[in-house]
Amino acid sequence: MASNSMNFFTTLLLLTTCLSYVASFEFQVGDTKGWVVPPANDTRIYNDWASENRFRAEDSVRFRYKKDSVMEVTEEEYKRCNSTQPSFFSNTGNTVFHFGRSGTFYFISGANGHCERGQRMIVKVMAQDEASSTSPNSEKSSAARIRTSSLGSLKFVFTPLAVWGFASILL
Repeated sequence: MASNSMNFFTTLLLLTTCLSYVASFEFQVGDTKGWVVPPANDTRIYNDWASENRFRAEDSVRFRYKKDSVMEVTEEEYKRCNSTQPSFFSNTGNTVFHFGRSGTFYFISGANGHCERGQRMIVKVMAQDEASSTSPNSEKSSAARIRTSSLGSLKFVFTPLAVWGFASILL
């Protein structure tokens, strides 16, 4: 009897620890096409992509591009497609931007004329408590998050199903 109680307590402790761990994902901007000037008839491609994903603090986005750059800018600079002092700038061709906080992030291409042609994106990053809330759409959003992670790389994740499977082995 004491052994069953100990197994239950151990399982409960593991379950609590695993579910409270924050997983982070790296998303590939533009999927396989990367960070490129979109076709003239699809200038919302990056904002559509960003709105289909669920970003959390500690996630990151990877920009892959050739002969271009990426800048994180203010909302006003985003609207103007111009920045002389971006918060972040990279032109390496393989840039990872880490979301260290929740909030709204604005990205534009630094190449002349690219932003005006649609190479820009708004990313809304949720706070952890907001991301884990149980809203009517949370199940759909969680499924989308797992599905889209295949386009990037999963750094670490425990799913409730995996924890349940592990717990059933202990019991």
